[in-house]
Amino acid sequence: MEDFKAVAYQVFTVWITIIIALIMLPSMFGISLGISEVYMKIIVKILEWATLRIQKGIREQRKHQLAASNGIIQRDESPMEKEIVGLRQSRSQCLQQGDFELADVFYFSKKGFEAIVEDEVTQRFSSEELISWNLLTRTNYNFQYVSLRVTLIWVLGLFVRYCILLPLRITLAAIGISFLVIGATLVGQLPNSSMKSWLSELVHLVCCRICARALSSVIQYHNKENKPKKGGICVANHTSPIDIIILANDGCYAMVGQVHGGLMGVIQRAMVRACPHVWFERSEMRDRHLVTKRLTEHVSDKTKLPILIFPEGTCINNTSVMMFKKGSFEIGGTIYPVAIKYDPQFGDAFWNSSKNSMVSYLLRMMTSWALKCNVWYLPPMTRQEGESAVQFANRVKSAIAKQGGLVELPWDGGLKRDRVKDSYREEQQKNYSKIIVGENHMLQTTN
Repeated sequence: MEDFKAVAYQVFTVWITIIIALIMLPSMFGISLGISEVYMKIIVKILEWATLRIQKGIREQRKHQLAASNGIIQRDESPMEKEIVGLRQSRSQCLQQGDFELADVFYFSKKGFEAIVEDEVTQRFSSEELISWNLLTRTNYNFQYVSLRVTLIWVLGLFVRYCILLPLRITLAAIGISFLVIGATLVGQLPNSSMKSWLSELVHLVCCRICARALSSVIQYHNKENKPKKGGICVANHTSPIDIIILANDGCYAMVGQVHGGLMGVIQRAMVRACPHVWFERSEMRDRHLVTKRLTEHVSDKTKLPILIFPEGTCINNTSVMMFKKGSFEIGGTIYPVAIKYDPQFGDAFWNSSKNSMVSYLLRMMTSWALKCNVWYLPPMTRQEGESAVQFANRVKSAIAKQGGLVELPWDGGLKRDRVKDSYREEQQKNYSKIIVGENHMLQTTN
């Protein structure tokens, strides 16, 4: 028994020494030993080989075609007025200008069937489709064939991910979180000063870098001259809770969110002692004026860290950007847009909170190959004269979507759980009413 304890102690000592020497210390100083780069190159080579084997098997059997699904419906993105006028082209000029036409029913029937079979919203809350299998889960619905060699590689990868990478990553995550709680609590005891602010930022930065290593993150930051500055608001598209770690790995931010209990509550209380984050009670989150007031007070202090906000309000599957809530753009101040795009080849970063718990999601991320993503810092933007908060939000959203290569959608991400708002239906009804009565009649009624 004594021999077993001695061996276990030696193994544990070696394990911790390797973690501290090869991972923790380099991450604390923001340097890389090149281990992650070599690891990523090996994974890329393995995935390329597996893809070629799968393609070869498919060609031999001639059963399936390896191609990503681009959607089963070819949508016409023309506005309602143009499509309905097209249906009326065979009618008289009078009917083209106004009045009700029974053929209009076909337009609404077509749109209804499209929404039932494949609507634009629901598909944004499912895993992004891949061209080929990444030896993790079967994320490509067209994929069926598995060769013996690919199967053996998958089994070997399963062993590596669950028996080597998972214990390593859990250890790093535990160290990073413990460092944050202990470090932030100690820093929080100091009187307010520039030294306290510097130590607080150092603790947050080191913790996020350790946690990023716990996910084998390989992150490329572009246009760092546009990084968010103090007294500003950083807004970004939202794919995962890990977005926070990705951004905070390169700079410190003031977080905004609801007060939680349990382990998350312990972390929040420790963080707020060292740095002025903005946490709200559940009842306060419903008070829109209170939220706006506290955020405005934070932004007006140019010595405080920039606020990090995800205006979509929910996670989207790394393919699109949905409607930005206008609240973040009514506060005033400078907006620093950031675009985040993950590489799905090494793991699916999207978190579907309606289907997966946080624990199961983190387990999936910690057993994926790696977390690779690109972050673009866009030039700062301010609200123009005469521009409404909604127009400003849409302008920022368009810039993020264009830079990240994401599809820009007008829909509210809240449709993930809620019913369609009455205002959406009323807008379509008003547009159709204009077609029925004609523009000239509408102008006369207005006058």
